[in-house]
Amino acid sequence: METPGAEGGSGEVKDFRQLKVWEKAHQLTLEVYRTTANFPREETYGLTSQIRRAGASVGANLAEGCARNGDIEFARFCSLARGSASELEYHLLLAKDLQFLPDTLHEKLSADTIEIKRMLTALIQKLSAESLRLCRAVSLR
Repeated sequence: METPGAEGGSGEVKDFRQLKVWEKAHQLTLEVYRTTANFPREETYGLTSQIRRAGASVGANLAEGCARNGDIEFARFCSLARGSASELEYHLLLAKDLQFLPDTLHEKLSADTIEIKRMLTALIQKLSAESLRLCRAVSLR
């Protein structure tokens, strides 16, 4: 299970580089950039750009979420990252169906994307549970 970093609401900035899910998302983004470099030139401002933006958005949302105040805001940015991962998953399928991406490479990139989505879901659930516990503790005082 992931550790979000600094305690939520403490005012400390979490270091996104310490998140395993960010590291996996970053590696996937690098692979996506290498892979899309071979896409047709006419797709530079189309599918190539969309795939790259969706991939980079996963890690960027995690980084921004780490700089926000508290677990609730961090969870919201994790949710945005999960949405970007879903967008990436679709664009990769489209690239495969358009025959820009070989089946074997699509399978690997898609599996990596799905793993990241699962990790994000687990992290969101953990952050939500911690926030709920904190709210209950505060209301019992």
